[in-house]
Amino acid sequence: MEPVELRTPRALLSTPTEADAEAIFVACQDADIQRFTTVPSPYLREHAAQFVVQSGQRWADDVEATWVIRSDDEVTGMIGLHRLSGGSPEIGYWMARPHRGRGLLTESARAVIDWGFWPGGLGAARIEWRAVVGNRSSARVARAVGFRYEGTLRQALSNSFGRDDAWVAGLLASDDRTPQAWSVLEA
Repeated sequence: MEPVELRTPRALLSTPTEADAEAIFVACQDADIQRFTTVPSPYLREHAAQFVVQSGQRWADDVEATWVIRSDDEVTGMIGLHRLSGGSPEIGYWMARPHRGRGLLTESARAVIDWGFWPGGLGAARIEWRAVVGNRSSARVARAVGFRYEGTLRQALSNSFGRDDAWVAGLLASDDRTPQAWSVLEA
């Protein structure tokens, strides 16, 4: 699949380039990004360079669609759809610490979800979201864009820190995207 650019009122979502590697490296020094995502820990400059190359290859291989979130020509975060085959991709994202709390990630997630469901995009029937139990920031974004909380999967996620339980949520193409109550966020 050929990479596509997506635009929101405040952001451009485009494929990562070599020029983005340093900003990705700096952002991924954040302890929360390392703890709650699958980026290696410690995160080295070569990880960022490899990620950029792999992102392009994953688009070409139809396995993953990854975008850098750019606002005012600055790398502010990363978002993607993983496991593209089978009609139920999984959304994943992170936002660099200085750019959190501005709504850019929610805005970007809406654009990615629209593309994921659009017949001219992926034409997915369902998009899934998973996060390490306790990642309330990620959960708030998922809830804001309409995901329905579906439960906890025991020891379902692994990263450099080991295995973790996962919160899981889903969104169907036919769902109303109005935010719903999530018991794990209400507690």
